[in-house]
Amino acid sequence: MLFRESETMELKETVTDEIKKEIIAFANCDGGKLYIGVQDDGTVIGVDDPDSVSLQISNMIRDAIKPDVTMFLHYKTMEEDGKEIVAVDIQRGTDRPYYLAKKGMRPEGVYVRQGYSSVPATDAAIRRMIKETDGDRFEAMRCLNQELTFEVAGKEFELRNVEFGPQQMRTLKLVDHENLYSNLGLLLSDQCVHTIKAAVFQGTDQMVFRDRREFGGSLLRQMNEVYDFIDFRNQTRATIEKLLRIDVRDYPETAVREALLNLLVHRDYSFSASALISIYTDRIEFVSIGGLMPGIDLEDIMVGISVCRNQDLANVFYRLRLIEAYGTGMRKIMRAYEGMEEKPVIETTKNAFKIILPNRNAKYEKGTEPAFSAEPLENVPVVAPLGDREEKVLEYARTHGAVTRNDVIGLLEVSASTAARALKKLVKSNLLRQNGKARSTNYTIVK
Repeated sequence: MLFRESETMELKETVTDEIKKEIIAFANCDGGKLYIGVQDDGTVIGVDDPDSVSLQISNMIRDAIKPDVTMFLHYKTMEEDGKEIVAVDIQRGTDRPYYLAKKGMRPEGVYVRQGYSSVPATDAAIRRMIKETDGDRFEAMRCLNQELTFEVAGKEFELRNVEFGPQQMRTLKLVDHENLYSNLGLLLSDQCVHTIKAAVFQGTDQMVFRDRREFGGSLLRQMNEVYDFIDFRNQTRATIEKLLRIDVRDYPETAVREALLNLLVHRDYSFSASALISIYTDRIEFVSIGGLMPGIDLEDIMVGISVCRNQDLANVFYRLRLIEAYGTGMRKIMRAYEGMEEKPVIETTKNAFKIILPNRNAKYEKGTEPAFSAEPLENVPVVAPLGDREEKVLEYARTHGAVTRNDVIGLLEVSASTAARALKKLVKSNLLRQNGKARSTNYTIVK
């Protein structure tokens, strides 16, 4: 037999560490054969113990190459020129890309066959292999970064009394059967590379910036921080109708919440561009990357039909009780504006989805009708309607004499930011008084 190196043949005198690269390259491409006991020029020198060589190679790659490639290797002892050599037949793998476990799914760990050599794969080639293997769904693909942490996600799951151990991560599809993180794992990890950019503008156009922020990290962290960013600017305006004082926030909290969750859950994360939130004096615009799914029209969305782009991410949000069911978000947004002259507007393009929430109090800024009584608003105590959460906090403060933010977190089983908002509302309503600063802060009933 004539031995000559090619795209599908590699020759080695002895077993060396380089063999791992050759096996990876063949498994990532169109397969090939590796001959042990043959020099680069094709001279057969043989091996002393073929069985030992085969076992050595098998042990070498078992834990060094991920995912498991052993099922695609077949060993055979051959006799050439009176000498024994080992032929390793490597088939094209089904879980590409294969890579060196110590290097990870990066160019320095992933190899492909190029001419007569095995070379590092490019990032584009790695992504292409992942897409070919895992399909088109971004969240289901294996993540390029396998060194992820979940500090924020762990705390969010704990706050909501949902377990978040290895078994739950596998059930929620953050990891696959090979214990490799998926892109869903990346989205919920502290290393998430996707961001939301938020900006506040003066007036109704983008001529003058008042504030801008970029939010990164776990999507769960972005969710809480972006909501707080908007909530801080969601002002309450008081109007007087006869003897009744009515307090109205610029934007219904339900509408803001649903628009933000829609932006997070339905975004196309295969694009690297940031999602955008723009706050003007008369509206908030939520722009997420990724238009409507094929076969779905805007009219379908408005009547409650939903084809979710990120099904696994939506399932995580459902488990955390952040969303109730598919297709209800738009109807909740519209319901929040019932009886209002201004209505939310939905706009779509091929690659973007925009929700525009009108400022319910913007008409007062234009001076079209009186907004206040003669007394300045800052001198009038605002008593906004209380919800069940605030009532529970008040009852706790009455029973125990005082309440802290940590008390509220445990009492309501909510995040720290939500607890802070509840306390802030009670202070603004002149029902609680804030005492102390920083960690020693507590709240007592106003008598």
